[in-house]
Amino acid sequence: MDTLPVIVAVDGSPDSERALRWAIEAARLRSAPLQVVHVWPYVTSEGRAAAESGIGDPVLDELRKTLDGRADTAGLPGIEFRSLSGLTDTLLPALGAEAQLLVLGSRGRGGFASLLLGSNGMACAAHSEGPVVVVPRPDRAGAAVGADGEVVRPDPPQVVLGVDASSDEPGAIGFAFAEASRRGARLKVVSGYAWPMLTPPSFEYVAAYEGTQQEYENALVEQVTQTLAPYRERYPEVAVTAELRNADAAGQLVEASKAGDLVVVARHRRRLPVGRRLGSVAHAVLLHAVCPIAVVPEETERSREAE
Repeated sequence: MDTLPVIVAVDGSPDSERALRWAIEAARLRSAPLQVVHVWPYVTSEGRAAAESGIGDPVLDELRKTLDGRADTAGLPGIEFRSLSGLTDTLLPALGAEAQLLVLGSRGRGGFASLLLGSNGMACAAHSEGPVVVVPRPDRAGAAVGADGEVVRPDPPQVVLGVDASSDEPGAIGFAFAEASRRGARLKVVSGYAWPMLTPPSFEYVAAYEGTQQEYENALVEQVTQTLAPYRERYPEVAVTAELRNADAAGQLVEASKAGDLVVVARHRRRLPVGRRLGSVAHAVLLHAVCPIAVVPEETERSREAE
């Protein structure tokens, strides 16, 4: 069992409070310790001393009082509070190496009112070594909001997984199956493709696939089926449905998020020559999905052990 904590970034904003509630549940489902982290840029020696000692951070001091004795934290192996001093878009992504999950709200205290995703969420999704979950605001288009002002969760629960039928994404697929199993949720697998398949030569587009659209779709269905087979065998308790459509993958995932507890996407869909990059599908889903979004990097030995 993975003993690494679930780490949640907080700053006292309503967005970080939503992220904290989600992280508490995630830690409980994993029987993992919870680590609550606040990063703020100190400008005084007293502030730096408070950060190093872990005492005197007003955000964490308030959360200690709030979480003390709360029913949803009962049974957690432990709760640790950490105050860090520095640049949030640098320190937060680095915490991914220390966590089973890194959780944060879609926006913090900064930014402007219409901002869909803050810079910290984008930085963590693009650069964290481990999975990142971003919890969006309940005011996104298409969200079903209850009397408490929060998004109504689907019943029965459902995890949505976006896969590229033409490539293998074991990190995201394994994460989604494991999460569905933990939550007793259905798993909806969504995949999109473009037809006709065209590739641009020097002066004109030419077909990249010589068969019919149905033949091409059948080949993709077979590939998706083979890719999912070992995970279905490993998680027989997870009910799986799969949809392959000639449509934009990001749009399908955003629509599916309206009936999902969590949308899981790979960090990027194509291998790029340099650095870590956030793929276009992951980027679009982060901006527009209604439910929390998990962005998962390529599979590592640690991610396999965490399933």
